[in-house]
Amino acid sequence: MGNLTIITEFILMAITSSRELQVLQGLLFLVIYLGAVFGNLLTVTVIVTNPHLHSPMCFFIGNLSLLDFCYISVTVPKSIVNSLMDSKLISLKECLAQTFLFILFGSTEFFFLVVMSYDRYVAICHPLHYWLIITPRLCTQISGGSWASGLLYSAIHTGTIFRLPFTKSNVIHQFFCEIPQILSISSRSVQFSETVVLAVNAFITIVCFVVLFISYVNIFSTVLQLRSVEAQNKALSTCSPQIATFLLFIISGLFACLGPISKESTIQSLLMAMFYSMVPPFMNPIIFNLRNREIKSAISRMFNRSSKVP
Repeated sequence: MGNLTIITEFILMAITSSRELQVLQGLLFLVIYLGAVFGNLLTVTVIVTNPHLHSPMCFFIGNLSLLDFCYISVTVPKSIVNSLMDSKLISLKECLAQTFLFILFGSTEFFFLVVMSYDRYVAICHPLHYWLIITPRLCTQISGGSWASGLLYSAIHTGTIFRLPFTKSNVIHQFFCEIPQILSISSRSVQFSETVVLAVNAFITIVCFVVLFISYVNIFSTVLQLRSVEAQNKALSTCSPQIATFLLFIISGLFACLGPISKESTIQSLLMAMFYSMVPPFMNPIIFNLRNREIKSAISRMFNRSSKVP
């Protein structure tokens, strides 16, 4: 044990040694990040400042946009700075914080998507009882429960991954502290413990998927029973953004969980990491703002007022 070196910082390996390509990557990440920040903060601002959008559905969309803003802000700014400043180092504490926050916002977003599926189920399948079931108090409670669940989930995983010091290697072949990369250089004891934790948490994930599946099956069966095509389109338009966001989230999550652990920095591994860490926060505001008529109208009115100001 005396010959082992305890690692206190990691090296985030770039995909290329070309300085020009590193700067180009940093500028690309900067454009994507600014687009995601603008879209999500715009959505939150419009929902908060517009009294007509103080509905349960918009409340959940606002939380989702806030989560997306935080989710992409955990990893991308550090990568932008590293690319532009030609730096590769990240401290152990920074890596721990990055992992904790990444899991926190990602898992909380998943719980919110489950909640939003139930909200749309009640709105479409039980419209007369919607305001009796989805009350402001219930929205606050399930919102707090989603954040608390994400916090607990993240604390358990982060504590398991970082409970023992790293002694194998300090090289991470990614632009941030990617969890599979961290596990690959951790001890076998940590890898076994994390496998056990994941197996236990798989039960919770399965329950969430069952709730989602049942909700959307009931939604589509109810919509198909509507006689009016206009009513069908209106009902589907209220839940289609959630479905699109959920599919994007799940597909990107599968890339993160099932993708091979790269032993070197490649374009393929970079694109896979970008897909699940940057694409959902960038695309979600576009999906909601284009498909949700109320939010789209509120944004249009806000920009129209701004253009008329001398």
